Amino acid sequence: MDLKKYKNSLFYFGVTGGFGALIYWIVQRGKALEKSNNLMVASTGHSSWNDFIDSMQHNFQDPLAILLAQIVMIILVARLFGWIFKKIGQPTVIGEIIAGIVLGPSLVGMYFPEFSAALFPVESLGNLKFLSQIGLILFMFVIGMELDIKVLKNKASEAVVISHASIVIPFALGIGLSYFVYNKFAPQGVAFLSFSLFMGIAMSITAFPVLARIVQERGIHKTKLGAIVITCAAADDITAWCLLAVVIAIVKAGDFIGSLYVISLAVVYVLAMIFIVKPFLKRIGDLYGSKDSIGKPVMAIFFLFLILSSYATEVIGIHALFGAFMMGAIMPDVSKFRMIFIEKVEDVAVILLLPLFFVFTGLKTEVGLINDAYLWKVTGAIIMVAVIGKFIGSALAAKFVGQNWKDSLTIGALMNTRGLMELIVLNIGLELKVLTPEVFTMMVIMALVTTFMTGPALDLIDFVFKNKNTSIEEELPDTNKYRILVSFGNNEKGKSLLRLANGFIKKQKTSSTITALHLTLSEELHSFNMEEKEKDSFEPIFEESEQLNLEIDTIFKVTTDIETEITDLANQGEYDLLLVGLGKSIFEGTLLGKVIGFTTRIINPDRLIDKFTGKEGLFENTPFDERTRQIVTKTKMPLGILIDKEFQNIDHIFIPLFKSEDAFLIDYAQKLIHNNNSKVVLLDLNNHIQSNFVLQSAIASLEQKHADNIAVIPGKTVDLAFLEKQDLMLISLESWKSLLDSNNDWLVGVPSVLIIKP
Repeated sequence: MDLKKYKNSLFYFGVTGGFGALIYWIVQRGKALEKSNNLMVASTGHSSWNDFIDSMQHNFQDPLAILLAQIVMIILVARLFGWIFKKIGQPTVIGEIIAGIVLGPSLVGMYFPEFSAALFPVESLGNLKFLSQIGLILFMFVIGMELDIKVLKNKASEAVVISHASIVIPFALGIGLSYFVYNKFAPQGVAFLSFSLFMGIAMSITAFPVLARIVQERGIHKTKLGAIVITCAAADDITAWCLLAVVIAIVKAGDFIGSLYVISLAVVYVLAMIFIVKPFLKRIGDLYGSKDSIGKPVMAIFFLFLILSSYATEVIGIHALFGAFMMGAIMPDVSKFRMIFIEKVEDVAVILLLPLFFVFTGLKTEVGLINDAYLWKVTGAIIMVAVIGKFIGSALAAKFVGQNWKDSLTIGALMNTRGLMELIVLNIGLELKVLTPEVFTMMVIMALVTTFMTGPALDLIDFVFKNKNTSIEEELPDTNKYRILVSFGNNEKGKSLLRLANGFIKKQKTSSTITALHLTLSEELHSFNMEEKEKDSFEPIFEESEQLNLEIDTIFKVTTDIETEITDLANQGEYDLLLVGLGKSIFEGTLLGKVIGFTTRIINPDRLIDKFTGKEGLFENTPFDERTRQIVTKTKMPLGILIDKEFQNIDHIFIPLFKSEDAFLIDYAQKLIHNNNSKVVLLDLNNHIQSNFVLQSAIASLEQKHADNIAVIPGKTVDLAFLEKQDLMLISLESWKSLLDSNNDWLVGVPSVLIIKP
């Protein structure tokens, strides 16, 4: 019996020990062969430690090690600058572009040349370039998928007029500007046609992903204005990339006649993609479009076509990025199918690979080259021409087709956003040696300024055309109602929060309102198919509300900062209670978790600031997740945090009173008793009821109205069998902290918990 128990261990040690001894014997016998092979081991005079140090230095200089170190530094710096610019209301892409410039010769290279040379040696830039190009190919593939061609068909009349005006006007102005700067700034040996065409295309580009995200974040994507702007941007994108392909062909050929061969090949390629490849891909989409996941063989087919398409356009001479964009545009027109591809590609492209492109651009951007007043005047002229051409041109075209002045100016401000798309065009120009480093730097500054000004310009337009009367009228009807905002991430938590909210107003529905809020995260991309995402998010919530016989309002929004958006909506909306669900932190309980938690403070600047300001101390022993920490810090109204343990009913409620300040919980207990006939048990842990008049009178008033529904018990602890019968524990935020610090045995047996911050 004992032998059977240990047989696995005996076998393990027997095999490893026996074969280990055999290996040792063979190695010892093999040393004798060295003499017959005339092998002489030279003595270097180095110690083992010196050999180890030399080996480590060699490892640090290995191309792969350098590339991995570059990626780590780039992601950290890009995250930091992206966060900073997000906090001041700017697209994170601006911060990431600035991060690239900071890591380049403009700052780090100028003030820390040794560090810059060690991290970005010249011979390593080729690896960085090709990896960033792979990121751009994946990015352009997603951009192509996010274009909804059906929208163009439905709203083509107005949108195409505005879109093409927003391309032709800045294009013409860019060519006009190139006439004045050609002699001084064009590279040696570059024809005026090539230089002027690139200046024109650089002026006329619009950043579709940044524009789409701004439209969604400002909540205008469902309006007629939002539809027109998105359609304009889509038409602009298609036209601009086709135009860029022609410009590249002309530049490489040297003149228009010579480029006709390349353009003819490009036309053949486009026709083949539309009439041969697209129908084939559509058949695959029809077969697999209804499935929740796509198998590896199908994914392999699409990625193979993506690479082949990019390869074809690179060989033809119109750049691999056009092939990636074209492949995305002809993807099967099945929403679920496209969404699966976008989700698979987006994170790798945007988080890991695109920051490499920003830094690679930054390494080629030398702000120090713009070193006198004349060069800054030229830069100012470039910015002015870009804004007049795109902003004013789009606005006037919109006004001409019948838009009012507010909508026309809004369209102009949005179409003036250049962002990442501009950088792609500029890098192609620099790579083709059509632009000098000076002109490249000027144009990068123009891209930053025009993207940066979009948010403030929209705010100014809203302020100038603000209709105060409408907003006041909309707010008046609900001022006397008890208003609850339920913010949910996943459907199951949303249903639990809705049941809880219903418990507070079940018999007072005419004098109460419940609003369900769902926010979805967007980092520049994922503008595709938002209506379907909204429908899927709220469908289970509507089903639950029907079962509860409860009418609810809904808010769906795209944002880059979920916790800030939640608190802003709650604080500005004059809600009486915000209910959120609680997620468990991954940073608790293990040594590795603590290490990751420390690292996250560096990667997440919000948490680092909380640590230094002392705000994080309140939660250091709690299982609060990052989002909840931020919401607790920023809310200026009553907040309820639900720890959901399969919460269903509100028949039995338990309220521990740790402090006299917990008196406000009696108001919530009264609401639950009145609306649900709940049985409430108060645990008076430190005899606060006897010593505190406010608490004593609140409980006495409740006992008068609902004597059968309330019971007060003294003591320091409760029986686990009692806790098992409870549906919900109601506790204040400060008392929750005290409860965790006390390490009470009954803490593990608590039911669902509603933590309330008054």
